[in-house]
Amino acid sequence: MTGLIILGIIIACIVAIAVIYNSLVTRKNRFKNAFAQIDVQLKRRYDLIPNLVEVVKKYMQHERETLEAVIAARNSAVSASNRASENPGDPGAMQNLSASEGMLSGALGRLFALSENYPDLKANQNMAQLQEELSSTENRIAFARQAFNDAVMAYNISREKFPANLVAGMFNFTPAELLESTESAEERKAPKVTF
Repeated sequence: MTGLIILGIIIACIVAIAVIYNSLVTRKNRFKNAFAQIDVQLKRRYDLIPNLVEVVKKYMQHERETLEAVIAARNSAVSASNRASENPGDPGAMQNLSASEGMLSGALGRLFALSENYPDLKANQNMAQLQEELSSTENRIAFARQAFNDAVMAYNISREKFPANLVAGMFNFTPAELLESTESAEERKAPKVTF
């Protein structure tokens, strides 16, 4: 009789471990899928930038340094995105991607600010279309980042709860890193309006 009770306890423990393990695997795959959605939008953004640079290059002959900064920031961001795609949630990869995306956003911001000085460029249909596509892509990236961060949060919470933390430790389920916003503190401030 005690043998059956012990066997029942062992079977219950094995079933509980399997359920927790499968739950962690599911949550991990959800945040990896959510990152894949970010990756799609980032690639779209990276593909639009060379077209933008080509349109701007014709008008902004004297702003070569800015154009080169945009190209360098884009290449850095592509590289960081590729590394992050290999292991979504990895703290180093996510921090590197956030930093690279911040540099790219800053370089694009400077480019758009300088383009205001060129009326012919502002009136160019291709420029307007590319700006609209980039703006739309930025919104998609923001939504995808939010979905990714929500999935990472759910995964991290579930792996930290008892008894899942024991199973997570046994099977090496490491914490995942959130993808921080690429906006600077200055960009997040509300605009100052005076009358």
